Amino acid sequence: MTPLERPRPPERPQPPEQARLTAALRELRQRTGLSLAALAQHTTYSKSSWERYLNGKTLPPRRAVEDLCRLAREPAGRCLALWEIAESQWSGRAAGAPAAGTSSGRIADTAAGASSGTPATPSPGTSSDAAAGVPPPASAPPRKARWFGRKGGVALAVLVSVCAVAVGSLTAALVLLPRRDAPPRSSLSAPPPATGPRCRAATCEGRNPMQLGCALGLVTLASYRTATGARMELRYHDGCRAGWARMWHTRIGDRLAVTAGGPTRSATVRDGLDAASYVYTPMTAARPGTVLRACFRPADGGGTECFTGRVRPAPAHTPPTAG
Repeated sequence: MTPLERPRPPERPQPPEQARLTAALRELRQRTGLSLAALAQHTTYSKSSWERYLNGKTLPPRRAVEDLCRLAREPAGRCLALWEIAESQWSGRAAGAPAAGTSSGRIADTAAGASSGTPATPSPGTSSDAAAGVPPPASAPPRKARWFGRKGGVALAVLVSVCAVAVGSLTAALVLLPRRDAPPRSSLSAPPPATGPRCRAATCEGRNPMQLGCALGLVTLASYRTATGARMELRYHDGCRAGWARMWHTRIGDRLAVTAGGPTRSATVRDGLDAASYVYTPMTAARPGTVLRACFRPADGGGTECFTGRVRPAPAHTPPTAG
């Protein structure tokens, strides 16, 4: 384990902040198409470290998140926002607000006592003279004012900082938190549209749609639910002139294959990380009118289930008429 890793006590359940980060990292890893060993070769972190990061056993270093975003060609901003929230909860910084509030309450009591001319009610942590009810000497009010000016200013600054962190974390969580009733869809945005498709038709054959700009502006041709509860979709990108299939809610060993009348492209659920996220087949060339066929073979040896989807021509653009 590297010095920057922060292991989670085994008895503590995975907090939701960590769970969202873990899901995002799994999706990125799926997008790269790299195994744990390949991730270790492309980064400074070992295979066992990546296994802990992707299973939520350890909070990864910020650099590991940046490296995975780079390998997936994903802008790092959103994942780093998730990491900031998870790290704040993990390190306990998010739990600092109550202590700050208590300190603020003591300062307010002292200030109220000074302004009203009546001694404040003693509380734990006050001086022994105040606790014993001994009135301060005549020079005490200026000293209290100086104490409040110094200590109160520091405490107020701490309170403002804690509130800013809490509000920022809550805002980011509300923006990033997926719906509970939604399927395990990607928690990440697709590659930026400025890159555009980087292959077309035959040049996309057998390649990863996530890495070649074919995951933005696509069409879902058909959906299917298997007898085991796995879900499948046939997808098509007109700019890439290619289609593929994906599956989720799967089990280790499940296999999905897709064809458009030519080569058959397939993908297998290799491990628990795959089973907890989307698994995509490579692309196969297609065009309007093509029928894509996907077949699912469960790991338990049950019957193969297939479904089809036809690529429809893109609707023709009709310019508006005058008047």
